[in-house]
Amino acid sequence: MRVRPVGRRALLLEVDSAERVTAWHAELLRRRAAGRLPADAEIVPAACTVLLDGLADAAALAAELTGWRVPPAGTGGGPLLEVRTVYDGADLAEVAALWGVAVEEAVRIHSSVEYRVAFCGFAPGFGYLTGLPERWSVPRRATPRTSVPAGSVAVAGPYTGVYPQASPGGWRLLGRTGLRLWDPGRQPAALLAPGTRVRFVPADPGAAGTGADAGADAGGPA
Repeated sequence: MRVRPVGRRALLLEVDSAERVTAWHAELLRRRAAGRLPADAEIVPAACTVLLDGLADAAALAAELTGWRVPPAGTGGGPLLEVRTVYDGADLAEVAALWGVAVEEAVRIHSSVEYRVAFCGFAPGFGYLTGLPERWSVPRRATPRTSVPAGSVAVAGPYTGVYPQASPGGWRLLGRTGLRLWDPGRQPAALLAPGTRVRFVPADPGAAGTGADAGADAGGPA
């Protein structure tokens, strides 16, 4: 691990894998809850870094961090969000072909995994979900779409994601959900936060909903 100062009150922890990000994020949350870090410290994970901001003495903490023993993060522990999904995405057949399986098997593979939000970014409410085994990793589209509909469930590289609003995007579309992942008028505005567990539940076209309010009964934090 490498620790870099960011201004006077923040540190950036650089690690070598997404698994270590998860472990450090969990450890920092535990220490903050135990009062060993400032209660208002911000802890922000990314693909291979964790930002720790709002520190009274960043330099002193930086000297301590290299001596911490941080165990691997366990499974479970976070809230569970079930996402009812109609698997009829424009790229579903192509993904199935890349995986070397039938479309029905591709749906089974994707929906049989319990995912975890590793970090958030790209757009408000967008979570990068890990959990799909590495052998099912697929490349992004060579040419991104100029507009991907809100609620689109997609994969790229090792990640699964759900587009919270219509936007350009190059991920491969597997299906869609009516669940509203980002709503500024709701508390919390984002349903996906680092540590949230996610399951995709196959649904008939009429069951998952496609309207703006369809997410009201499409699953929620357990």
